Amino acid sequence: MSTQYRIPVPALGFQPPVYACRFNDKAFTLDGRLDKEFWRDIPFTEDFPDIEGAIRPVPRFRTRAKMAWDRENLYIGAVLEGDEIWAHQLEHDCVIFQDNDFEIFIDPDSDTQAYFEYEMNARNTTWDLLLTKAYRDGGKPINGYEFHGIRSAVYIDGRLNEPGAHNRSWSVEVVIPFAALQECAAQKRPPVPGEYYRMNFSRVQWKVDVEGGQFRKRVCPETGRPLPEDNWVWAPTGVINIHYPELWAFVFFAEKGQEACDFRIPEDEGRKWELRKLYYAQQFCLDERGSYTDDMETLKEILARIAPCQENRTVRDLAYRIGTTAHAFEITCPAADGQNLLAIFQDGRTDVYPA
Repeated sequence: MSTQYRIPVPALGFQPPVYACRFNDKAFTLDGRLDKEFWRDIPFTEDFPDIEGAIRPVPRFRTRAKMAWDRENLYIGAVLEGDEIWAHQLEHDCVIFQDNDFEIFIDPDSDTQAYFEYEMNARNTTWDLLLTKAYRDGGKPINGYEFHGIRSAVYIDGRLNEPGAHNRSWSVEVVIPFAALQECAAQKRPPVPGEYYRMNFSRVQWKVDVEGGQFRKRVCPETGRPLPEDNWVWAPTGVINIHYPELWAFVFFAEKGQEACDFRIPEDEGRKWELRKLYYAQQFCLDERGSYTDDMETLKEILARIAPCQENRTVRDLAYRIGTTAHAFEITCPAADGQNLLAIFQDGRTDVYPA
């Protein structure tokens, strides 16, 4: 019997987008539209690709987002182009992605745990939740969590649930108070210029046909079930799973006029990725052998065998140390400052502490 692996290795390397989220103290009116003065000088992200990256076709509809901030709030806007504008979910905290939707993910301290998710459809029906950790690591969704003070709006350039209308796009605006995020931030406060959050956006788009004047999900003739949805994201994860926070984008809190080129991903985040590759190898080792290993050569051999892309088949020489028990592991390497250690654990969490 072939081994069933729990945690796939991404089919791409560490190349997350970098975005300069500009400080913006202009007056803001929440209406779901991005064609107003507040957003005029704020750049769009790149167009969203498929979640698996360049190995998949370019999405058939364009999706882009913008971000800005002031001392109290994070502002997010997105434009979802396309003529298939429909939504049926009406209840707050229902499973929004049964409709086409727009999703926001925020990890304020880049440890890949205790991160936020917010979903909305074209009716502005919303679902907010807190993830204790990624599902692959045994994480649980806290559906009772509420983004206190969050506000959102949708604008439809066309008509909802009318296939015959001249539909062009729907756009969203979301205003998130930092007070609702800072408990999971490293310093337990709003950000200051130069700091960053890890974030991602996702657009779920179902394949549909028009039947009886309505959009209907296209079904598989053999099963009678809807075909799998498309997942178009800002930062691809190289696997059909958005819950790989280690590959989400870096959103730097910038001053007015700063560009993405003014910021660099910290060296320690690159070192965390080297630790992450060893984490993947440890999970495969557990699946294959029933235990973790403290042997570096074994982990290197596993990586060379299992990684889908060349970049992930080796690790940098960073003076790793590995500790294991029957059900746990810790792998460390020196931080860039030489004064601290970076660590990764069997549940995916990363940390930093004095050497």
